[in-house]
Amino acid sequence: MAKKPADARRKLVEFDAETWQALDLLGRESMKTFQELADEAFRDLLHKHGRPTDLKAALRQSARSTPRAFSHVRRERRR
Repeated sequence: MAKKPADARRKLVEFDAETWQALDLLGRESMKTFQELADEAFRDLLHKHGRPTDLKAALRQSARSTPRAFSHVRRERRR
């Protein structure tokens, strides 16, 4: 389970009865807490949309995009 950061946020979420029962069963079968299931689900959602999930991933994504943005500057300096 992910460590709870000091600046953790809380949000009230509502599920219909069928969805809650399915999540509860999944948690019991996989021996995971609801928080662990939610963390996994939101990480997967962010990954699906190409969004970084932590600072390290955000820095990696930023570093990949930086050379393209400044490629014209590097070419001019080499001349």
